[in-house]
Amino acid sequence: MSEIVRLERTRNYLQPGDISAAVRLWKDYVRHPERRLWDDYEWGNVHWYCCGNPLEARALLDTVAQALAPRSARELRQIISRFDAVWDI
Repeated sequence: MSEIVRLERTRNYLQPGDISAAVRLWKDYVRHPERRLWDDYEWGNVHWYCCGNPLEARALLDTVAQALAPRSARELRQIISRFDAVWDI
């Protein structure tokens, strides 16, 4: 956790809380009850402008995992992989 806080403070593309917000956004998106994920991807979702784009959040999580130390990256990838498993269903 401390490494994530440090990363958010030292990288110009991150603000405090961005990583946890990206995890939360990705988690909520893959658990979307209607499972209309393809429609959102293909036709666009106007709500992403106000609430954040979950696909961009997922890309940010990949970038952050590369910037973390191996142990912290492994922990973050474990968390993300649980949500990715829901996405792949």
